[in-house]
Amino acid sequence: MSSRRSRSRQSGGSSRISEDQMADLVSKLQQLVPELRSRRSDKVSASKVLQETCNYIRNLHKEVDDLSDRLSELLASTDTDSAQAAIIRSLLM
Repeated sequence: MSSRRSRSRQSGGSSRISEDQMADLVSKLQQLVPELRSRRSDKVSASKVLQETCNYIRNLHKEVDDLSDRLSELLASTDTDSAQAAIIRSLLM
């Protein structure tokens, strides 16, 4: 048994989840991540699901940052009173 599990059991273990709950959570993650959704019929390990989920979240963060930068550049290059600037501002709210 790992030391982490030992500590959890020693501290009361009230925050422990069952293996069935863990499997259910991993299954839900698998359904949310596009890369894994297509492999639904294949058996994918929990560690692979977690790894792909982390990669997916990193990519989403990068996309958000990129889109934010693009919007900022676009807003900086437009007349602040223009209809285009108003649309950009409405997207940011």
